[in-house]
Amino acid sequence: MIRVLIVDDSVFMRKLLTDLFAEESDYLVVDTARNGREAIDKIRWVKPDVITLDVEMPVLNGIQALETIMRENPTPVVMISSLTQTGAEATLKALELGAVDFVAKAKGPIANISNVKNEILMKCRAAAKVNIKRLIQRPYPPTFSSHSKPAVSSLATLSDSLIAGKIVAIGASTGGPRALQDIITNLPGNLPCGILVVQHMPPGFTKSLAERLNSLSALAVKEAEDNDIVLPGLVLIAPGDYHMTLTRERGKPIIKLNQNPPIGGHRPAVDPMLESVAQVFGNKAIGVILTGMGHDGSKGLRAIKDQHGYTIAEDQSTAVVFGMPKAAIELGVVDKIAPVTGIAAEIVKAVTN
Repeated sequence: MIRVLIVDDSVFMRKLLTDLFAEESDYLVVDTARNGREAIDKIRWVKPDVITLDVEMPVLNGIQALETIMRENPTPVVMISSLTQTGAEATLKALELGAVDFVAKAKGPIANISNVKNEILMKCRAAAKVNIKRLIQRPYPPTFSSHSKPAVSSLATLSDSLIAGKIVAIGASTGGPRALQDIITNLPGNLPCGILVVQHMPPGFTKSLAERLNSLSALAVKEAEDNDIVLPGLVLIAPGDYHMTLTRERGKPIIKLNQNPPIGGHRPAVDPMLESVAQVFGNKAIGVILTGMGHDGSKGLRAIKDQHGYTIAEDQSTAVVFGMPKAAIELGVVDKIAPVTGIAAEIVKAVTN
């Protein structure tokens, strides 16, 4: 039985969430709270397995409450965020502080529940099983300075010989934003290849993620656009609600975005990106699978292995959810298993050997 504490300033939303969980045999709502302060007080004695935490609340908001929760009573938290730019920025801050995942809601509580009911249930089930010790650790501190980072526009002047080199393609889901921060901020700005990233996220949130990573990294990071050229020193993150694939035009690797049906409930999905990377780069492709639920990415890593590329998966010791790396490892398509703190160094070795 998963014991849930619901934290939301809306009476109606608290009732809707309570009814939602009550319909499931594996959930028990142990209490509700109207704001972050009330939640902190109640956690001590209701001892929930999972907390749903609204971002915007009076007295003490979700971000402030989360910081205290993770410090005093570490508990898996699923944030309930608004589909706005402000909501996206707050959500990324929450994930950095230790929230397991988030559910993005539109305006109006009735629409919220009907549109994201299954997502809430799925993510709270996953949250109840997470590696809580990993959640309360701070991201691995960067070792490279970002002071001399090149502008994206200046990267376009690089020679075709560099453009045609190796490529790194990374897939992540639950726990991914923190893992990506651990890795990308520890890669050198002169990395001689481009990096593609698929992180399971809705529209708007991927742009905020790219901006956040760009501000912290020696590499240039941006949300991918259709027809972007893959360049050394540039990280391209698939935009929410678009699959990202790679093709080659006039000798240059080019990004293509599409809205083909979701794969396994995901758009963007990791597999189509990795499969296209394998086709375009062959044995020069390096595939990386990080923390996440499900098995997205395992087929893509197999495609890279079939082309004699190199593959890396995050070790269970650091994965918030070990689903995606585990699926790839069990399929027998992983060359190197490493904790997230060692993946940047593994990438550097792979692209420079």
